[in-house]
Amino acid sequence: MHDPSLAASEEPKANTLNEAPATAAAAGMETEAVKEPEGIDPDAEVAVELEMSDAEEESIRSEHTAESLLEAARALLAREACEIAPDEIRRLRQHFSMLHKQAEATSSEEGAEAAALAAETVAEATEQEFAALIEQARAKRAAWAAEQEAIRADNLVKKNDIIAQINALAEDTDNVNRTFPVYRELQDQFNAVGDVDPQEDTAVWKRFQEARERYSDNLKINKELRDYDFKKNLAEKQVLLEEARHLAEVDDVISAYRRLQELHTKWRQIGPVAKELRDEIWNNFRDASAEVNKRYQALFEARKAREAENESAKKVLCERIESLDYSTLRSFAAWEEMTKTIIGLQEEWRTLGFASKKMNRQLFARFRQSCDAFFTAKAEYYKSTREELARNLEKKTALADRAESLKDSTDWRIATEQFVEMQKEWKTIGTVPKKQSDALWKRFTTACDYFFERKKKEGNSTRQVEVANLKAKREVIGLISALISDEASKESAIDSLRSLQDRWKEIGHVPFREKDKVQEAYRNAVNAVRDHFAIAERSARRNRFEASVAELEGDDNKLFRERERIARALESRRAELRTYENNLGFLSSKSKSGDSLVRDMERRIERLKGDIEEILEKIKLIDSKLS
Repeated sequence: MHDPSLAASEEPKANTLNEAPATAAAAGMETEAVKEPEGIDPDAEVAVELEMSDAEEESIRSEHTAESLLEAARALLAREACEIAPDEIRRLRQHFSMLHKQAEATSSEEGAEAAALAAETVAEATEQEFAALIEQARAKRAAWAAEQEAIRADNLVKKNDIIAQINALAEDTDNVNRTFPVYRELQDQFNAVGDVDPQEDTAVWKRFQEARERYSDNLKINKELRDYDFKKNLAEKQVLLEEARHLAEVDDVISAYRRLQELHTKWRQIGPVAKELRDEIWNNFRDASAEVNKRYQALFEARKAREAENESAKKVLCERIESLDYSTLRSFAAWEEMTKTIIGLQEEWRTLGFASKKMNRQLFARFRQSCDAFFTAKAEYYKSTREELARNLEKKTALADRAESLKDSTDWRIATEQFVEMQKEWKTIGTVPKKQSDALWKRFTTACDYFFERKKKEGNSTRQVEVANLKAKREVIGLISALISDEASKESAIDSLRSLQDRWKEIGHVPFREKDKVQEAYRNAVNAVRDHFAIAERSARRNRFEASVAELEGDDNKLFRERERIARALESRRAELRTYENNLGFLSSKSKSGDSLVRDMERRIERLKGDIEEILEKIKLIDSKLS
């Protein structure tokens, strides 16, 4: 899992209780099994999670090298077999695996060549030796375990042989004084023999107890010896009974339970007591054990309840992280925001305790899968955007260079337009790598601010020029408006208008506040001249048409053909008008260029309406001449 993810494993390690093997109560026996509380897995006690936090993983990467792990593996192999812990073998393997992950991370960040070198350093130089050492340690531990199993099998044979000897002594009723010391020695030998297979322990102890009781009950043992043995056994059992009663008051329930198992083991090793006291002392010992077992049962019932609550809470966290949709994230900020959410859920997960052993593994695997999926998708997104970031960096660097080269320009109009365009372009360019972003932005804004500060200082002298330009443009507007009242011909007026328009273009900037107002006055004056001469032209055309119709008067065929020609022109104008009106509905006048286009479209529409009106008048005139 990526850096913010959880640790490598959440499989708890259990400390096994040193419990005594159980046996069924039998008639005439003075001891019975210490029953394990129902529903309790003793192997789950004092669970320790093997997974490590991000900080622990980072500590392992920084503190361990391939050589240090090799040394640790050699030291582990040099130990006695009984001191080689399986957990330590797994931990060394886990640490060694992290070096591989580090090499793989190096490959993704530094390229294929660095990856090959890193992999060769770990894999070829140390992997085979490390694997061999770990396998030897595991085999050494396994051999020791097999040896212990053989020893337990041999111990079973020895104990069964001792039981057979005690049974034989019980049958020899004529040699009590001679066999009793042997009987005591056989008991000591039995107790001195080591452990047997746990599955056989209860049965072999039961047979041993039956043999001892048969020897004590069925033989006519020397009364003095038997009374002494019963008295000694009773004193030892009373000591165990007293300690068992005190265990009910011990705060550490687990410790008390373990000690109780040891007391039961000792109880079984002590011989019988007088027959009339056997039931009483055993019942007292059993009652004291029941109190400890009751507390032990209650402890694990409470733990089960907590595990159920933790299981429910972890399921909710799994559902929450699975419901997150990061497929639509399209920016670094969005990914980082989602990362904070994921890390927050991980922190919340770490505050929860264990669920049941089985569900704890399943839920952790489910939660980690969602975390891994997110960080994998994030890594792919960052990788896919590296080229785009590089292109954006190149574009913004070019703009910063251009701004710095232009900041000392005195061509205020052109330079201002270029700076404005550069600022607009800057906004359209995406993000750049964070480590260059601030410095690059500072370069660009510093150049822009420097230029506009210089321009502001120059503004005072520029205003006087702009005021003079405003006066000159107003004079041009006046001269254009005067063309309407002149008696000059249309051609002469149009030539004068063109000359004044050229003069208008040569005049420089005016104060910004007056710019739109004077431009509007100029357009109105030009349109007024054009409309004036258009009306005059229309009147002249009407007079010429009336004269031509008068010549055709009396010839209906020619008049009709002329009417058809004019009707076709009328339909053409109407179609053109509809087109302009339709296009006008799609135009916006929010921008300056849009506003100018709208006005031009409106003038065209008005001109077409005038043409249509003129054609209708012509058709009406022809209709009046048709007979």
